[in-house]
Amino acid sequence: MGEKRLAKDTVPVTREKYWQFREAPHTEHLADLAKTLNISPFLADILLRRGFQDVREMDAFLSPRLKRLTPPNQWPDVPFGAQLLADNLLQGKKILIWGDYDVDGITATTLCLDVLEHYGIHPGHHLPHRHAEGYGLNLPYLQKMREEGYEVLLTVDCGISNLAAVTQAKDLGMTVIISDHHLPQKELPCADAIINPRIMPKDKTPCQELAGVGVAFYLMAAVNHLLASRLKVEPYRMDTCLDLVALGTLADLMPLTGENRLLVAGGLKHITQAKRLGIAALKVVSRINIAAEMKSTEISFRLVPRLNASGRMQHAETALKLLRTKDHNEAMKLAQELDALNTQRRSEEEKILQEARLQAKQSLKTYTSSLILYGSHWHPGVIGIVASRIVEEFARPTFILCDAGDHLKGSGRTVGDLDLHGMLTEISSCLLSFGGHKAAAALNIAPTMLETLRKKFDACAAKHLAMQPQQQKILLDGEISLAHAFCAETLAEIALLEPFGQKNPEPIFSSPPLLVERHDYLGYDQRNILMTVFDEKSNIRMTAKGWRMAEAYPPQTLVGKYVQLAFVLRLNMFRGIANPELEIKDIHTLANQHT
Repeated sequence: MGEKRLAKDTVPVTREKYWQFREAPHTEHLADLAKTLNISPFLADILLRRGFQDVREMDAFLSPRLKRLTPPNQWPDVPFGAQLLADNLLQGKKILIWGDYDVDGITATTLCLDVLEHYGIHPGHHLPHRHAEGYGLNLPYLQKMREEGYEVLLTVDCGISNLAAVTQAKDLGMTVIISDHHLPQKELPCADAIINPRIMPKDKTPCQELAGVGVAFYLMAAVNHLLASRLKVEPYRMDTCLDLVALGTLADLMPLTGENRLLVAGGLKHITQAKRLGIAALKVVSRINIAAEMKSTEISFRLVPRLNASGRMQHAETALKLLRTKDHNEAMKLAQELDALNTQRRSEEEKILQEARLQAKQSLKTYTSSLILYGSHWHPGVIGIVASRIVEEFARPTFILCDAGDHLKGSGRTVGDLDLHGMLTEISSCLLSFGGHKAAAALNIAPTMLETLRKKFDACAAKHLAMQPQQQKILLDGEISLAHAFCAETLAEIALLEPFGQKNPEPIFSSPPLLVERHDYLGYDQRNILMTVFDEKSNIRMTAKGWRMAEAYPPQTLVGKYVQLAFVLRLNMFRGIANPELEIKDIHTLANQHT
């Protein structure tokens, strides 16, 4: 591996981020490998740089077929949990499905309801209100549900950290089955069955990083088999709910490798077909062609935020209704409601972000390794998004906190490979509660502990950051000319690497030195930039767009200058005409060195 190679007649003027190529493979057999796989050496080179070792492994990656999914009975704890649930269902006991207010929890709840209703079983369900109830199980509603006759509790995307609530449910005489994917704390709840890949034996678990909806998928697939066998009816077609699995997995930023890649690839096809009326309506309000092939990035940035806006700004039940409705008119009405909520969410997010940015600059004068930012009036539904934006700009592990009754609640995001959940475990003595993943976590603290949290978290972050490179790094998949980038075959081959996401990012390429001919604002809010760049060697010019880059590179300042871009390739559809364009990830400004 090495630092970014520049053209001989240029030197870098600004180097805000460190560019590093993925390690180049030995190339003597590259052409033979490409021929065997019926792909170009360009794509074979990318696969080799990403660590694929042999033809069979590459072929499996390029052809993510559902038949390669691990059968449900081969997952630890799934057969037992499925048998327990099926037995209770066949005995006619009332079952309550308890989900979560984010897309992962909403889709997991929808999936369970879809499968069970195929057999004429109509469970109750509950999605907690983000502001009134908070995440996970709560005692008052459990008591209410027990009084209404519910005997079985199935959690999806929650439950692993709710020790007191699970104990209460057991004391009330309920059978408790937990399906979750969050990291557990030291003690596990006293449930009758727990299905969580995070606590399954590593050597026997096909994938420890399933989304909550992924866990629900395998559990319900096993239940589906048991119910169909016992009731002597046709089983529910589990592939028809892969659209839900894809939505939840992408929304929760799960690694798109192994089982997750297979699940999401299958789900993308169903989202493209949009047979689920709610998804069809959601595509319409998102201004996506109803018949257009869906990419993972479009789902993540256009469909997911609208579904999430329901639980962030109002109640997640609206999104659940959208995914379950069988009425065209209701689907459009609900989708339009989510679209309006998403617009409201964006406005709220922007206001909080500007306040948080100012606070971050002041905080870094005292706490240099992390950011704990607090606003009493900040909306709890958007603090997680704001944390992500702050991390992007300041490259520090960050928690954004707001008031939540008698305590403060916070949502956090991390940088690099820093384990956010692990760090909270180290400083848990100053927390009321916490949970989440390595990359994203949530916490609750007493108001009097805010400054203590800042001090302890910053010391913890400083310790862990000392073991990591300080400069932000962009990992490059190669260098290509604009002639290569402009070629339709290049985009077609990159598409074979879909779906993109965590641990399978879109390829980022370095350009040769390019002349900037145009440099303007893009969009009404003047945060983005639009450039026209010219490759003198190939005599090709292309459009390049940079999101949230206007402050770092004010328009007109690069006109007439030479730059190298780190970019991903996009296909822009305008008035029915498709044109490749560049999405800028970073810019290196170059100064001519004439000899």
